[in-house]
Amino acid sequence: MTNIVVISAGISVPSSTRILADALGKAAARALSVVEEGPLGARLETSTAYDVIDLRDLAHLVTDNVLTGFPTGALADAVRRVAEADAVIAVSPVYAGSYSGLFKMFVDVLEDGTLEGKPVLIAATAGTARHSLVLEYAMRPLFAYLRADVVPTAVFAASEDFGAGAVRDGSLSQRIDRAARELADKVLRRGTVLPDDPFENPTPFEDLLRDV
Repeated sequence: MTNIVVISAGISVPSSTRILADALGKAAARALSVVEEGPLGARLETSTAYDVIDLRDLAHLVTDNVLTGFPTGALADAVRRVAEADAVIAVSPVYAGSYSGLFKMFVDVLEDGTLEGKPVLIAATAGTARHSLVLEYAMRPLFAYLRADVVPTAVFAASEDFGAGAVRDGSLSQRIDRAARELADKVLRRGTVLPDDPFENPTPFEDLLRDV
């Protein structure tokens, strides 16, 4: 089973950040639940699950970690789930022009190398679209520093993109689906070895003639 962990740093209840996190998790699970050809022509469906880590519930433990230097209880379990995940979706509200402090504190809890090479989809929410560039000048550099494999499409949602407790249909839904497909592609390709490029080390012409 492929396991996706979604990190949601929303504070309010209900939270637009959590709504976006769930929408991304569901889209990624759909993208990864592919039907494959099994032995003897049998059709097999790949199972995919997504697991949400709601940082609001871990705020006190994250603060304790700053003071003690090691995670305990539910926080330690959350760190383990991130480490064992096949892919991570990270969603933060925008505060003061960047990701939230709680989001950064949780990322700081992760051991060095936890996200190295791991497929990651980044997303953010804010009141207006003028904060959308936070994904490129704050979140993407953060995960690049952590050596994560971040998908090209980042997803930003403003207040106007939500209605009746859900993501409205439109351009946001399209971006969610595109980012989810990119994440699924990275998960499926991870660990595979690409075939050698036949033009990188060409066979000498005299060797080709020798085989004629």
